[in-house]
Amino acid sequence: VQLQAYGGGLVQAGGSLRLSCAASGRATSRYDMGWFRQAPGSEREFVAAIRWSDSSTYYADSVKGRFTISSANAENTVYLQMNSLKLEDTAVYYCAAAPHDSTIATLSELIDGMAYWGKGTLVTVSS
Repeated sequence: VQLQAYGGGLVQAGGSLRLSCAASGRATSRYDMGWFRQAPGSEREFVAAIRWSDSSTYYADSVKGRFTISSANAENTVYLQMNSLKLEDTAVYYCAAAPHDSTIATLSELIDGMAYWGKGTLVTVSS
């Protein structure tokens, strides 16, 4: 599975951006998808995820209420709508995919199962 993220850029604090990630390759329609980010000098961190089966969503506490993850399974695309952006949201954002596994019960397991990663897209939030 190949992943390509789009939509990064420069935005003022309080503004919005929408990231997209298109998946291509064999059997791309049964993957749980996620967004992660890595700020300069920091480790990569989880942002949001969505399950293929029922579109259940998960968010990091730092983005809850501001970011929304959604997917268009027919188009093999996942989106991340980012509103009320803060300076600390500045990071390279990566999308990832995990083969859907109905036995996975926790977010930790879902994150650990992310097997495919795309190149990141830079989001810079300015004051």
